[in-house]
Amino acid sequence: MKRPWSIWRGAATVAMTMTLATAATADEPARAPGYVLHGTGPGWRELKEADFAPVNGDPDTWTWKDGIFHCKGTPVGVIRIKKPVTNFELVLRWRHLKSGGNSGVFVWAPEKALEGLKPNHLPPGGIEVQILDHGYAEQYEKQTGKKPDWFTTHGDVFPVGTSKMKPFPPLSPDGSRSFPTKQLSLGLNQWNHYYVRGVNGEIRLWVNGEEVSGGSECKPASGFLCLESEGSPVEFKEIRLRELP
Repeated sequence: MKRPWSIWRGAATVAMTMTLATAATADEPARAPGYVLHGTGPGWRELKEADFAPVNGDPDTWTWKDGIFHCKGTPVGVIRIKKPVTNFELVLRWRHLKSGGNSGVFVWAPEKALEGLKPNHLPPGGIEVQILDHGYAEQYEKQTGKKPDWFTTHGDVFPVGTSKMKPFPPLSPDGSRSFPTKQLSLGLNQWNHYYVRGVNGEIRLWVNGEEVSGGSECKPASGFLCLESEGSPVEFKEIRLRELP
């Protein structure tokens, strides 16, 4: 008996979805530029307040309300997920609430870098995926009289402290940072989307749907994911994680 067209069409859709999901985890995500990955397929889980552990903040540094993780920005420090990861995919949305805001995502932060970390200190290890408001560059130039040529506000990726990474070009003047290939970050009070992928010591960042920066040969290539508090209010939502083999 012939199957109705709707059944054939449904089967084809499922097959295509499975093919794209396999391709996305095998090497490079199979999507057109500008496609925002929401992280709702097989293996993905949403991270909420209970999935994070305090490190060196005040009790009210991080507050969860109506699906939004709010950070007041003080003291400087981080909050981490409860279990370390090795190979993973992470998606999240973020927005700064004050001009010149500074924050970031720490990837593969070693446990030793988080133990006994005092308030107003950042971990001395890990790979930072930076989250800066555009006003940060403006304020830097106004305060120092220098051009902000050693950083950007569009998604720099760089090693911190004892961690190592070979940055993807284009590079910062001193060669320590992977500068973004495109300027895609939105401004103050606007929600941005980050997709971070770490596999076999290689880290890659997509900003609002397009890959822009990253690096290889990261050491260590396993550890904690952390959200950063660095002096200014910032919000995160739709934080989703998928661990890979």
